[in-house]
Amino acid sequence: YGMQTYDDLLVLCKQAAHDAGFSECACFQSNHEGDIVDHIQDAYQVYDGIVINPGAFTHTSIAILDALKAVRIPAIEVHISKIDTRESFRQLSYVRSACFETIVGMGIEGYRKAINDMADHLSSL
Repeated sequence: YGMQTYDDLLVLCKQAAHDAGFSECACFQSNHEGDIVDHIQDAYQVYDGIVINPGAFTHTSIAILDALKAVRIPAIEVHISKIDTRESFRQLSYVRSACFETIVGMGIEGYRKAINDMADHLSSL
């Protein structure tokens, strides 16, 4: 997905959140579906919004979908690549139906857009 690192992504997200007026930006990464579900559930009544890139779980995880729906926190789905133009099995996103927006193919800059769009969305509520 390019030359940028996870640390680059963290710096971008924290700066974008600061610039958008958020008091904090908590970042979490896991390769374990249950850990992601737990983290979403722990966000209930703690965070105002969720920006999520569920990776390959996008196409397989009803558990992540159910967790996002259960907490009822506004969510945006982000993918670094254009998943809709990749393999046929990547055409389905379970997570998408729990999100008010999906951003694909912008590299890690998609996270900046998601954070800004989340700020706009929350200010309109």
